[in-house]
Amino acid sequence: MKKLVFSTLMVLQAILVFAQQPTGISGKVIDSKTNAPLQNVVTSIENTNLTQLTDSEGKFRIVGIGVGNQILKVKSDGYKEQLLPLEIIANQVLDLGVVVLEEDIQTQEQQLSLVTLTENDLGDDNSGSESTSGLLQASRDVFQQAAAFNWGQARFRVRGLDTEYGVTMINGISMNKIYDGRPQWGNWGGLNDATRNQEFTMGSAPSDYTFGSLLGTQEINTRASIYRPGTRISFSGTNTNYNWRMMGTHASGLDKNGWAFIVSAGRRWAQEAHFEGTDYSANSFFASVEKRFGSNHALNFTSIYAQNRRGKNSPNTQEVIDLKGYDYNSYWGWQNGEKRNSRIKNLEEPILMLGHFWKLNDKTTLNTHLMYQTGQIGNSRLEYQNAGNPDPTYYQNLPSFELSKWDPVTLALTPNQAAADLLEASFLSGGQIKWEGEDGLYAANTNKIEKNSNYVLYEDRTDDKLIAANSVINSVLSDNISFNGGVSIKKLKSENFQNLLDLLGGEYFNDIDPFANSFDQSQSDLNNPNRQVGLNERFGYNYNLYAKNLNAFTQFKFNYKKVDFYLGQSYTFNEYQREGLYKNGYYPTNSFGKSDKVRFENFGFKGGATFKLGNHLLDFNALYQTKAPALKNVFGNARVNNQITANAQSETITGFDGSYIIRTPDFKGKITAYYSTIKNATETGFFFAEGSVEGTNGDDDAFVNEVVTGVDKENMGLEVGLEYNITKTIKATAAAAIGQYIYANNPNVTLNVDSSQTSFNYGDSYMKNYKIPGAPQQAFSVGIEYRDPNFWWIGANANYLDNNYLDVAPLLRVKNFVYEPGSAGSVFPEANEDRLKELLKQEKFDPVRLVNLSGGKSWRINNITVGLFASINNLFDSRYKTGGFEQARNANYREYNQDRLNGTPSFGPKYFISFGRTYFANFYINF
Repeated sequence: MKKLVFSTLMVLQAILVFAQQPTGISGKVIDSKTNAPLQNVVTSIENTNLTQLTDSEGKFRIVGIGVGNQILKVKSDGYKEQLLPLEIIANQVLDLGVVVLEEDIQTQEQQLSLVTLTENDLGDDNSGSESTSGLLQASRDVFQQAAAFNWGQARFRVRGLDTEYGVTMINGISMNKIYDGRPQWGNWGGLNDATRNQEFTMGSAPSDYTFGSLLGTQEINTRASIYRPGTRISFSGTNTNYNWRMMGTHASGLDKNGWAFIVSAGRRWAQEAHFEGTDYSANSFFASVEKRFGSNHALNFTSIYAQNRRGKNSPNTQEVIDLKGYDYNSYWGWQNGEKRNSRIKNLEEPILMLGHFWKLNDKTTLNTHLMYQTGQIGNSRLEYQNAGNPDPTYYQNLPSFELSKWDPVTLALTPNQAAADLLEASFLSGGQIKWEGEDGLYAANTNKIEKNSNYVLYEDRTDDKLIAANSVINSVLSDNISFNGGVSIKKLKSENFQNLLDLLGGEYFNDIDPFANSFDQSQSDLNNPNRQVGLNERFGYNYNLYAKNLNAFTQFKFNYKKVDFYLGQSYTFNEYQREGLYKNGYYPTNSFGKSDKVRFENFGFKGGATFKLGNHLLDFNALYQTKAPALKNVFGNARVNNQITANAQSETITGFDGSYIIRTPDFKGKITAYYSTIKNATETGFFFAEGSVEGTNGDDDAFVNEVVTGVDKENMGLEVGLEYNITKTIKATAAAAIGQYIYANNPNVTLNVDSSQTSFNYGDSYMKNYKIPGAPQQAFSVGIEYRDPNFWWIGANANYLDNNYLDVAPLLRVKNFVYEPGSAGSVFPEANEDRLKELLKQEKFDPVRLVNLSGGKSWRINNITVGLFASINNLFDSRYKTGGFEQARNANYREYNQDRLNGTPSFGPKYFISFGRTYFANFYINF
């Protein structure tokens, strides 16, 4: 009996042990070239929360997997992502053996070439880039890669949104400038190796680091221990913003004492880049060091220095393009046998960061970072007093000046062809800034009795001091619920002033406005009248901007077998203030000293759900938030006064998107429909206007500050990304963006006129249903790629982009535009509705067709990898308009119409022109 009982118990124990065998998988991940195990590779079961990192031996084990067909995703930075189909059997751990990851040379090298696009900015202000390409570098989504690599050269914007509606972070701290809301990509330019560890979310999808907005988030992680150990040296050549680049990076990996470090340095330069007279010089350095204290604490220090100096290229009218060609640049001239550019952008804003990583327990982490950033941004240009305009494209230097003259009584054109021919011949033979010569700038300053300079070179300078801190907690509350929360603060002091760079042969410069109507008005600082300015001295304007920012968010994520969903909330507080250091002669009572403080409190809510249907997903996201106006729009005329923009209020933002996603080992697809609105936006600008400018004391011409408030925008469309592995070596891709981005209302226009210290409200600008400018609203791409098992590859893609529109001038669309000056509302007698519609029709640019080629090869020699990457963009050398803007100088119907009668207006739109055919070649060594 005892033996029988004992045997029965043994059998039951065996049955129980067998029944308790886990269901899952195990395996080992190695490098395809070195066969070395890979640590910290992310292995996960698609459409579940089951994730595991590989250990130091490259091994992983995932249990609790549902029985049946599953897909394993194996992902690591710098390697091609693997999707492996599995058949899971109950109570068995499937041993996958060795999983081989191949280095993703293509994506790495494409990111190196992409940086040449993100550093262009369209404006002369001290703001960030307009391009969204930089925001997409972290993503391997088919659509987003097409948007960055294929369409970025044509300034495509995802969903038609400016980068201020995305959040770019380094170690969880937002790098979006308080001044304009955009990231300044140049702050880490040339450090591609060091900034490669990135996480990206699209739209309002949840991020572990911040609440986000409509465009998504980009998180750059610089923790030293996460970099793959090794050394990389590269040398590149290109014909875009620069010609040559050298870069070197070394990462130590984590040693047995808990130390890790990485250093990276680079240089980029060009004597003359793609456009005439555009020199380029940039030096970059990065260092990060980490020390771990046990298993729960670590400190990491990061320093980033990226200095950049580059010559700008001018936007040009169609007349200038026709005469001089696409690569013409009016900003440069010859001096001592070299091309000297008058418009130089200097950027130097180093970043220091200290981070603390705290593992509170196995389910909760708290990461805290402190940042200090200082430095300067300068944009140079020529200033002149009691002398002719030195701009070679000044309207009186061009043939259209003589061809567009008209009789003020009969309104008939009175062109002078002979005079126009002389201007054309002069422009064709010269057309550049005259630094030297008998009629040059130096001669004008020295060939006279007075010692003052009539011409000087100065820069608009911004010197920022920013202190920031953030703390983010991540906690797994239960098997199905996780929590993210964070708080961040920023404190900014921004010094803004004109800085004199070069007296051009003179001894001093008079700090006055020669166009002023009185002595007091002519003074930039009544506290120090008639100042004589020397080198590196401030003049013109001088003020500080102060800002404080508090941002907090919470987010709950719920994960279940068939559905995931999340809820997020945010609170933001902003405080702005201006301090004038000069008592401006135009605004003696409202320029010196501190302004009132302006405060904004804002909230945000978002949520979404993902429904899992095997290999198919349905994903939905919704967002509602309010957003404070950017600092530059609150003090719209900050250079001369403390005036706070009337009716400047927080924007109201709503967004919704829904996606169908399919992922199989051979086919990936995503189709997304989206809709968003932005209400109550504020925009500011400066220009010289002629005609119908109120408040000018009888003179209809004035330099004005335009403030447009209550701007509503509506963006909707479809995004498609498809990828199919035809064979193990051949892959086909397709992407499409079909959008409609419009102004949804008629915003209000106010002009501030310095000469009379007045503001005039023009009422509504009839902009409803005009297209939002700056980017193609439709884009299509097809591509094919071959990857050989012997580590070489080649790819090609063809692209079509359309529906890109000119930026229209709000002032030309107010009622006052058709009224005769001083007539109390009488319409110009020659004005008619058909002609008005023709004049104010928004220009649509020609469609763009682009073919791009790329390829690469790598070799393994002992423990050294040698590689070569090359790409050609715009193979057929298409030249096209990437953007442009209307000039509002002719601010009434008569002048605007007469200027266009001969077909070549003096004040036609100015256009930005694309690169032609460009190449990028990179040679690198990894060891």
